[in-house]
Formats: sequence, C-alpha cells, structure tokens
Amino acid sequence: MTSLPPNNMVATSNSSYSHDKPSSTFGTSTTTFHRPEDAAYFITVTDPVQHSEGMNKYTSYRVQVRPPNSKPTNNNNDNSGNHQHEGDIFPSTGYSAVLRRYSDFVWLHSTLQKERAGAILPPLPEKQAVSRFSLSFIEERRGLLERFLRRVAVHPELYDSVALDTFLRADDATFFAAKNSKGMTPSSSSSLSSSSYHHGYDVPPNNMASSISAQYHHSSPYGVAGSVMGLPPQGGMMMASPLSPRKKEGIKKWFAETKTSISGELVRSPDDDLFVEIERYVEGLEKQIKQVQSQASSLVKKNKEIANGLFEFGIAFNILGQSEADDLGKALSQMGAAADELSIVSLAHSEKEMLQFEEPLKDYLKTIQSVKAALQKRHEKRLSYTTCLSEVNTKRTNLAKLRATPGAEAKTYGAEMSLRRGEAATNSARDEFATVSQRVLREVDRFKREKGDEMRRVILDYINLQIEYNKKMEQVWADLLPKLEAIQTLHGDDVDSANIATNNNEKDEVHDFSTRSQVAVGDVTAHQRQQKNMFGLESSIQYRDTTDIVSGM
Repeated sequence: MTSLPPNNMVATSNSSYSHDKPSSTFGTSTTTFHRPEDAAYFITVTDPVQHSEGMNKYTSYRVQVRPPNSKPTNNNNDNSGNHQHEGDIFPSTGYSAVLRRYSDFVWLHSTLQKERAGAILPPLPEKQAVSRFSLSFIEERRGLLERFLRRVAVHPELYDSVALDTFLRADDATFFAAKNSKGMTPSSSSSLSSSSYHHGYDVPPNNMASSISAQYHHSSPYGVAGSVMGLPPQGGMMMASPLSPRKKEGIKKWFAETKTSISGELVRSPDDDLFVEIERYVEGLEKQIKQVQSQASSLVKKNKEIANGLFEFGIAFNILGQSEADDLGKALSQMGAAADELSIVSLAHSEKEMLQFEEPLKDYLKTIQSVKAALQKRHEKRLSYTTCLSEVNTKRTNLAKLRATPGAEAKTYGAEMSLRRGEAATNSARDEFATVSQRVLREVDRFKREKGDEMRRVILDYINLQIEYNKKMEQVWADLLPKLEAIQTLHGDDVDSANIATNNNEKDEVHDFSTRSQVAVGDVTAHQRQQKNMFGLESSIQYRDTTDIVSGM
C-alpha cells in the first residue's frame, strides 16, 4: 500500500482552525443565545406563497437578510426583538430579500457538500409528497428552512461559502445561472471565497451578481488539469464546448475508482486509526440515540392516549351527572369538568414533549447522518487519490517501455505529457484528501463539544417540562377537592338525622316481630294439646316449647 507522507496531513483533531471561523464568536457577544443558530437572527424565512405554473405547483419563501445591528421588521415570525449586540458574528451587511423555493434550498445543501467537502452540514427538511400544500405543513417547513439557513450562517466551515452568499443575495437571473452552471468546482469556489468573500458578505449587493456571474461563466470545463498543463483557454469557446469529453472523463474515473475500491489497496495516512475510531464512535452513538428516540416517541404516544382517555372519562361523568338530580349530579358534573381540564393539560404536555424532546432527538439523528456523510466524503477523496497514484504508476511504466523502444519518439512525447497531467491530478487529489481529512477532524471535534451542550439542554428542558406538567395536574385536583368536600359538609346533618330515624324504625319493627312470634307459638301448642285429647293418643313427637327462644330475641 502507498503511504501518504505525514507532512501532508493534519496531525491531530486539536489543530487550530481559527482561519475558518467567523471573526467574532458567541462568547464576545453581550447576549447569551439559547442555541448557536439564534445568533443569526437577522436571517429570516417568511411569507410562504403558493404558485402554479401549468401542472407545476410550488411554494416560494421570502429569504430576508437584515444588517445584524438593525431593528428587525415587524412580522409574526420574528420574535427576536430589538437586538443590539457588540461583536456580532457577522460584520454589518446590506439589506437583501429574495424569493426561494424548496428546490433552491436543496441546491444550496448539495453545493455546500461539494464546495466544503467533509463539513458536517445542518440537516435539511425532508421532502413530502402528500399534503405538502397544507397550511400546517408549509408553516412547519418554513420554520425548519429558516433554522437550516441560520445554522449554515453560523457554521465555522460554511459561513463564508460562495454558495451561501449566492443563495442569500443573487437576483433571479444570476441565481438561475448558478444553479445550471457546470463549471463551478470546489477548488474554484475556495479560491473565490478566500479572496473577495473571505469575510462572508463583504461584497456589496450590486457587485455580487457580476462577481458570481464571472466566476460561473469563466471557469474552465476541464477543471484543474487545464491550468496545470499551462494550456491557454480556447478564447470564448469554453461555455460552448461540448460536455462529452467531461462525461467520458467521468466514466473513466468511475471505472478506475471502482477497480481501486474492489482491490482494497487504498492509500495509507497517519490518521487512519483515528478515523476508524471515529467511525466506531459514530455507529455506537447512532444506535444509542435511536433507542432513546424510540422510547421518547412511545412516551409521547402514551401521553396522547392518556389525554384522550381523560377526555372520554370526562364525557362519561358529565353524562352521568346529567342523569342524577340535586347535589349528586352537581358533584359528578364537576368531576367531569375536572377530567376535561386534565385532558387539555395532558394534550398540551404531549405536544410540548414532542417539540422539546422527541423532535430534538430526531434532529440529532439527522446530524449523525451528516457526520457519516462527511466521513464518506473523506473516503471518496482517499479513493480518488489512490486511483490517481495507481494511474501515475501505470503511466510511468508505459513511458519507460516507450523510451526503450526505437522509433517511438512521438508516442514517448504523448506519454510524457500524459504523465505530467497525471502527476498534476495526483497532487491535486492529495491536497484535496488532506484538506477534507483536516476538515472532518475539526468538524468531529466540534460535533463532540456541541453534542454535550445540546443533550444537556434537551434533558434540562424535559425535566422542567415534567415539573410544570405535574404542578398543573396537581392544581386541577386540588381545586376539585374542596368543591366536593363542601357538598358533603353542607348536607352532613341531614344525612345523620336520616340515619337515626332509620335505626329507630328498625328497632320498632324487631319488637313487633317478637310479640307476634310469641302469640303464634302459643296457638301452635294449644292446637297440639287439643289433637291429643281428641284421639286419646299420646303423640310420639315431642314438641319443644319455643317461647323462651322467641322471648330471647
């Protein structure tokens, strides 16, 4: 296996990356934000509007960027208030407002993956084929898209990207050209962002469109290879040149990388063991978070069932109270009303649990998928670098054979030029591999730090939510108890009097029964004696006198 020299790679994940960070971080601001993306409060996504173009129907959103230190406009979706911060993350920028649809956000996400390969991108809201034009879904997507943009804006690896600035500020014509351009490469984007776009939004809005347009329309269709070879551009024909050479080159590259992947002979680097450890950590973390998220979903579902059960419980008591009269019916109705109130409290609690506990866990799982995607980008760059090395070795072997062959000078010259192009491509692939590896290490280190803060916030929010819920439930029962006790106390004397009268009546009935029993027993004894005298026989049956037994009752 071929090894990458240590000086071409980052040493550890603790490498400084201050040059990729915004000029001011959260700690320098006088205001503490609940979440990191809250610092980008000046970026808003508002005013969703549905459009129909023939059979095509879509929803557009107004993406607005205000100067960070300006007072926000009055709209229902921005509750940040009048923010005045010292040392904001972004320098002062001009106002801009553009219309973007969901597919434009998808373009931004995919372009950032190419432009800043190895970065852990914020998750984008998923597509939905059913009910995607309902008001509730549109509002939910609007909020998620706004959060996505703000996360990108405060991301230390993405905040100064060309794609983000184009998305936020380009007019319709320029943005359409950017989306349909095939000449933009990560290397060209990086060079541009490190110059005029280094500080995020320093390019004035009126100059931004021309700068982006020049970048997209004057890029070489042959990427780095053309510049390395020193070949002059074929004046004015770059945009009109056919795409078939690039397609053929892409197919050849795909076959070569597939062959390299199957062989398993990948280039080695000093940090390979560290990346293997990172992959194991991410896999284990994903399994654990999935289990927690599954239990959280079950908990939210059970709480919704409890809310529905209390609602039906309240209905049953209300119906029962209507069938009873006087105080009993009133008490039953009050019990039903309390159950209805408990149902409302439980339903609101389950919705808060879903938003503050279940949804953050789902979002965290999506972030883990982004971590895995960043690791995959590093693997792709490693595969490309290995493939380039293999091709260079093959070209060197062929060149040596041609040089030893008499009369093959023309072929030798072509082989030498091919080798030079291969070596240039190899150097470029090596640099990209090193850059992406360094970025992934930085991103994983940041991910671990932010993971602890995020999980701590989610757990604390969940605990406070449970405390608030139980206090409300206890208050409802506490308010019901004195109402029921008041009904019992008010009519307690009448109930006692009724009980005393009932006891007296029972005693009189027992006394009357005893008297009647004595008379009946005396009549039976006299009748028996009369039968004895009539027949002159002594009965063999001895009757016991039960007078004493009856009198003892």
